[in-house]
Amino acid sequence: MFSFQLLSNPETFSIENIRIYEICSYIASVVDIPQSGILNIAFLSDEEIRVLNNQYRSIDSTTDVLSFHYFDDFSSIWEDEIAGEIIMSESRIVSQAKGHHHTEREEFEILLIHGILHILGYDHENDTDYEQMWEFEEPTRRHFWLTK
Repeated sequence: MFSFQLLSNPETFSIENIRIYEICSYIASVVDIPQSGILNIAFLSDEEIRVLNNQYRSIDSTTDVLSFHYFDDFSSIWEDEIAGEIIMSESRIVSQAKGHHHTEREEFEILLIHGILHILGYDHENDTDYEQMWEFEEPTRRHFWLTK
């Protein structure tokens, strides 16, 4: 299972490390892909995310979450190696939480699940990819919303 480290914390809501651990553990139990190493989790400004999104995805706009993986296969990396990074927009989390009528913590967790699946190689560029990703994302969301 991935471990994690928070490189920064949001200013407007709190994060429970135990929930991040539980999400990583649950994903490791349902996704049959080796998950070793550390995931860095950071919150950046919308402008910083826009720059990264443009640089790495050629999309000149901000987004809610960006995921970067540094290995295609996590089975042989050391537990203390950085496996990937999940970059999040605090302002997007806050606004999307309001728009979806749930808490900022729930929106963070939804984006964390989404980001981890991206690191594991899942995507949503076409309908088939979306369905494969949603096969894990939807039950994981349901599991955590029903067990909170």
